[in-house]
Amino acid sequence: MKSKPPLFQNKHYRKQAVFRPQNLLRETRRQKSLRTGDVPPVCVLDPDGDIVRYLLRNRLAERHPAWACYHTELYEFQRGGRSFGIIGCAVGGPFAVLLAEQLFVSGCRLLVSVTSAGQILPVRPPPYFVLIERALRDEGTSYHYLPPARYAHLGNTLSRRLQAGLKSFSPAVERGAAWTTDAPYRETAAAIAAARAEGVLAVEMEAASLYAFAEAKHKPVVCFAHITNRMGMVEGDFEKGEADGSLQSLRLIEAVAQCWRPAARH
Repeated sequence: MKSKPPLFQNKHYRKQAVFRPQNLLRETRRQKSLRTGDVPPVCVLDPDGDIVRYLLRNRLAERHPAWACYHTELYEFQRGGRSFGIIGCAVGGPFAVLLAEQLFVSGCRLLVSVTSAGQILPVRPPPYFVLIERALRDEGTSYHYLPPARYAHLGNTLSRRLQAGLKSFSPAVERGAAWTTDAPYRETAAAIAAARAEGVLAVEMEAASLYAFAEAKHKPVVCFAHITNRMGMVEGDFEKGEADGSLQSLRLIEAVAQCWRPAARH
């Protein structure tokens, strides 16, 4: 037992944790005199923060008054007759899962992550979206939620709905595997070649952690890689398109919500 790294010791997957998100949020509300209230049923993690900045710049979003988090602001916006919540700059698996835990005990019913990602297999020129169906677990957070395995997976129900619902989305969304890393500046040529040989399309920092959380806690989470770069190895990299990719990202988020549950008609 002592020969194992701490990451693989004392992981009791079926036991409930002592420190729980609802308890933290309760104390945050007490300390900050916040009222209780649910977040929108569909929430978005925007690690780059470009979507949030676009919404605020165009006065399309307002801060949610009942979001009780020490680290972030949650903004609410309307699209296609539906309310969405969004948090910007949630970079990395640990932070993304911390927020996922808090969102799902605050009224969230579906979580969508749209993260900028590096291209591994060059299926077409960036920018484009990849629906992450499985994520290589080269990070730490997933191992606190699920026993060791090579990949964490998108849930079957969501996968089926998105396969049908995104067929007509334009430009077309690729589907496949991503490599989730905790250390983007340790993406060596050898590691990239190994991921490419395994058929991995993208490298990013959140999907494996979020999918492990989703499976362990039985919560619907879907992750997209927005392929925007080749790890800076070419001039003019990291271009995301019009409005820093926000317009297409918002269209994609709306389409995902429609796949999950059609918007109410009035």
